[in-house]
Amino acid sequence: MSRQIISTNKAPKAIGPYSQAVRAGNTVYLSGQIPLLPETMEMVDGDIRDQINRVFDNLAAVCQAAGGTLNDIAKLNIYLTDLANFAVVNEIMAGYFSEPYPARAAVGVASLPRDANVEMDAIMVIDN
Repeated sequence: MSRQIISTNKAPKAIGPYSQAVRAGNTVYLSGQIPLLPETMEMVDGDIRDQINRVFDNLAAVCQAAGGTLNDIAKLNIYLTDLANFAVVNEIMAGYFSEPYPARAAVGVASLPRDANVEMDAIMVIDN
């Protein structure tokens, strides 16, 4: 099975030796996204809500570049530096996804790249 590298300028470019996403067959593995603005590669200004929205927007851009949408995500992993923001993630996520929701994990971590408060990665399954 061949691998296809997915890349878009509508999401932040990789800040290390990795691809935004890799497609293998009908499965797309999306690398972690933090709340970076694609145009400037700077962290989004604002509170945790703004950061969570930016991460979902970044993931959506990579999904689109791979030929899918957020609703094609089968598994979503969320990393938070403060699990007190878990309810905020749930609230915002409900605006980006529709049922049936993906499988998901939410993990509290000590720190994230660029001092982000949230990072998400995903596995997407598409039919085309």
